[in-house]
Amino acid sequence: MTTYDHAAAISEHEVCEEVRRKLLGAWELVSYTATSPDGQIIHPLGHRPHGLIIYTPEGYMSAQLCRSDRQRTRSNRLEEATAEELTQAAMTYVAYGGPFHVVDPTTVEHHVTASLFPNWTGRPQIRTVSFENEYLKLSLVTPTRLWGADRSAELTWRRLG
Repeated sequence: MTTYDHAAAISEHEVCEEVRRKLLGAWELVSYTATSPDGQIIHPLGHRPHGLIIYTPEGYMSAQLCRSDRQRTRSNRLEEATAEELTQAAMTYVAYGGPFHVVDPTTVEHHVTASLFPNWTGRPQIRTVSFENEYLKLSLVTPTRLWGADRSAELTWRRLG
């Protein structure tokens, strides 16, 4: 490795550490949009979604997102909710967490160890990451099937605290 290559490797490592430091803390969801190749934009969790994503210094993350207009169940007890009520609740909520790793200056990988959607458990969720003032933007790396079409998705978060 040449001196230049070594310096570049150190520099990228430092940049990744800076991205990691910037991620730490709690963030409130501002918007979640998904765009199809023809430009159609949808709001998978409505126009005013609620959400919280937390990144800890120990290297863990947790994300909770939902529609703001979720229908309440008839009972206040989870085990008394009907199958239909629970289906609707799950369709309007996204939750997962686990360790995270900054792969490169624009990519973070969430290693999912727990998820409302069981198929995400054990599989990474890879996101592009960017910052603008107090905002964090997380986006899908490549389009994926979302609500009937291949779409790119972008989530905008505002730092809390």
